Amino acid sequence: MKIYNSSNTDLKLHQIGGKAYNLFRLKAMEFNVPDFMVIDQSVPDDLIPAQLKSEFNPIAIQKFLDDVEISSVLLDSVTKHFKGADQKLFAVRSSAIAEDGIKHSFAGQFETHLYVSHSDIPKFVKEIWKSNFSERILSYLRINKLELKFGIGVVIQEMIDPRVSGVAFGINPSTGAAKSKVICSVYGVGEGLVSGALNSDTYELAGNEITEKLIEKTQAARKLKSGEIVLENIPFEEQKKSSLNHNEILKLKSILDSLETKLGHPQDIEFAIKDDIIYLLQTRPITAIMQQDKKKNRIIWDNSNIIESYPGVTTPLTFSYILTAYKNVYQQLAEIMGANPKDIGANDETFANMLGLINGRVYYNLLSWYKVLALFPGYRLNARFMENMMGVKERFELPEQKKSSYITAWSRTVLMIFRIIAARLTIKKTTRVFMHDVNRELDQVKKLDLAQLSAYELKELWIALDKNLTGKWKAPLINDSFAMIYFGRLQKLVDKYNFSENKNIQNDLLCGSKDIISVEPIHRSIELATDISQNRELKQLFIDLPEQEIWSKIQSPEHNDILTKIKSYIDKFGERCVGELKLETISYKQDPSLFIGTLKSFVIQNITKSSTASGVDLELRHKAEQEVNRGLKNKPYKKWKLKNAVKKARYFVSNRENLRYERTRVFGITREIFSHIGDRFFKEKLISQSRDIFYLTKEEIFAFIDGTSVTTDLKKLIEIRKIEYALYQDMDEPSERFTTFETVNSLNDFYDNTTQSASGNELSGLGCCPGIIKAKVRIVKNPKEISSLNGDILVTSSTDPGWVTLFPTASAIIVERGSLLSHSAIVSREMGIPCIVGVTGLLKTLKSGDLVEMNGSTGKIKILNHE
Repeated sequence: MKIYNSSNTDLKLHQIGGKAYNLFRLKAMEFNVPDFMVIDQSVPDDLIPAQLKSEFNPIAIQKFLDDVEISSVLLDSVTKHFKGADQKLFAVRSSAIAEDGIKHSFAGQFETHLYVSHSDIPKFVKEIWKSNFSERILSYLRINKLELKFGIGVVIQEMIDPRVSGVAFGINPSTGAAKSKVICSVYGVGEGLVSGALNSDTYELAGNEITEKLIEKTQAARKLKSGEIVLENIPFEEQKKSSLNHNEILKLKSILDSLETKLGHPQDIEFAIKDDIIYLLQTRPITAIMQQDKKKNRIIWDNSNIIESYPGVTTPLTFSYILTAYKNVYQQLAEIMGANPKDIGANDETFANMLGLINGRVYYNLLSWYKVLALFPGYRLNARFMENMMGVKERFELPEQKKSSYITAWSRTVLMIFRIIAARLTIKKTTRVFMHDVNRELDQVKKLDLAQLSAYELKELWIALDKNLTGKWKAPLINDSFAMIYFGRLQKLVDKYNFSENKNIQNDLLCGSKDIISVEPIHRSIELATDISQNRELKQLFIDLPEQEIWSKIQSPEHNDILTKIKSYIDKFGERCVGELKLETISYKQDPSLFIGTLKSFVIQNITKSSTASGVDLELRHKAEQEVNRGLKNKPYKKWKLKNAVKKARYFVSNRENLRYERTRVFGITREIFSHIGDRFFKEKLISQSRDIFYLTKEEIFAFIDGTSVTTDLKKLIEIRKIEYALYQDMDEPSERFTTFETVNSLNDFYDNTTQSASGNELSGLGCCPGIIKAKVRIVKNPKEISSLNGDILVTSSTDPGWVTLFPTASAIIVERGSLLSHSAIVSREMGIPCIVGVTGLLKTLKSGDLVEMNGSTGKIKILNHE
């Protein structure tokens, strides 16, 4: 039985549940918390037989748990942890995974038992386990569309027999007023207050002003017997007195302030006071909807597309880097597109806030994006194209913008047209120059031995590299713009000419572009796997040994041929990996065994050139071209116009992927430079380990080197960040799209549930590559979780180029986020794998094992059977 003492410091939310997790955090912050121990949530899950789980009869499960024997092991652990345990009384409380969280509190849903004797602890632990399958809990889960967990954590805590107990709120729970706190208290234990059996004294605090609402308190909740309480009469002289004195009220206010600062959210706490000491029994974020002035600083956040580049939690170093990069790059684009230089300068703050970091996840700030686009002549047209590229599903209308005079607007539009024409005529040359500049700069860095440079020299090297390259990002910007324009133009012509019933024909026409670099890594990987499989000894080595040992073994001379090919691959594509634009990611160049793991999975699954050579992409393109010829047979001008749009769209979409790989290479060098700065800081004992550098921002690192840092204790700063980011890892991801007001990180709800699930047995998205597939789905949140899909349909939130090594093992791909120009869409077309993207509510609706039929042309998904 997994049991943790209160001295543990490295437990995760998923091990012990919300209530216990928060108790450990309170203890780590040195608040008064009665001593406790926690039973891991997996214990009942492990005890319940698989057959009972599959049949799922709640009554049968409860009966099984009632009969299971746990007394000896559990009581031994309690006796060892609590001195004089057999003489003490305990509180036994639930601690579910989702309990006491930001989204759902589960308040009052699970069991709590007070004044439990030592010998009765096993009995009440089982009551907690059984409560997990009560009709009350099952109804709560259904209403909130939450998944049942067979496990549940249990807190066993030394019982405080208090003079006064109560609850306190970091904001006013009735009005949502952020500057108002509320404390409610009763005599005795708080169960009388929580259950509603007793009314309470209420104290409202606004600043230092306290408003008291005292009641006549005739009863208090006290101990009756093990696990039960009774209401006792209060002496007459105490009934009209305030249950809390002035000093206790101020101490509780201070605790609420401190918790909000340390945990980032206003808290709802339960407390008990004994011998003038305030004990905290639990804390949880306030889950009620809080009022904000919805006329101030309205921002819509959206991560439809950027999640491809920055999936999951992103560290401070990466975010600080990309925040500046986006600002600099899009100021260049505004200039290229003919925006007024004065307007660009006046909107410096807008450019600096194009991204946001919400609970550790990167989001587009759509207010800033649309403000930037509004600087461009032809704003309405640009906005539509941008939405297609970003996969934004709903328009964001800007407040009324200041309109330029007719002459100014006309002259700017003419200037933009001339600049676009000039850019279009010179794009190939601009691209060649850009590629040359990138290669030159990166080659110069590669010649250096970064391990020999000081932190200061590494900083100067990065600043020079950034200055030389960021200012030359013209080619990717122009190419992205033309990719949007010509792809949008192709869609319009297809709709206008109406010659085909194939709604996916514009995508089919773009298939077969063999020059897309995003597809090359998968073809090269499969070629390597084929070479390995054709060598009996080498194949067995890859099947039998773990990745690190394989990498070590192939260093020997007899494997020189395959080693040379693998090194050649890593030299060219070593930065193309999952999370390749996150600086904290460990790339194939940094750890080649990671790539060996991919090859190993291909060899085991017998994925070779012959098994993956489908030719579907060329077949789709050929059929689409035949349809164009038939549909526009007697319309030569329209046919020419359409084919011209196809040719240009194909070039710019392919080139978009290729130029983005150059960005990946630049990020790779940046990753190396900052990793070496981490090595320097670690050797100088400034940080606890080299990779801690990613928990600092770029500005903090440089300020420390330059002597302008306002915090010099980097270890403590990093420790705080690690705790915060570990919490983000355990949190549910915020919604794909949500709105905030006023101060973004205060009193705003990042979990907009209005679009999180689908109704009925059908889902719908954007068809990207045709094909009707009937198969089971596999939910994959990280491609490192598995080595093969074995023909299941890959279902995930988003993908980046690092996912392509998993694609050949899937029969089809369905992605919650993305657009027709997203990575999943482009690569699936080139590989001929049926694909649908942009499916609202996908991960809230499907579970691994569900049988579905998906149509890559129409974007329709039918759920045939839920697992």
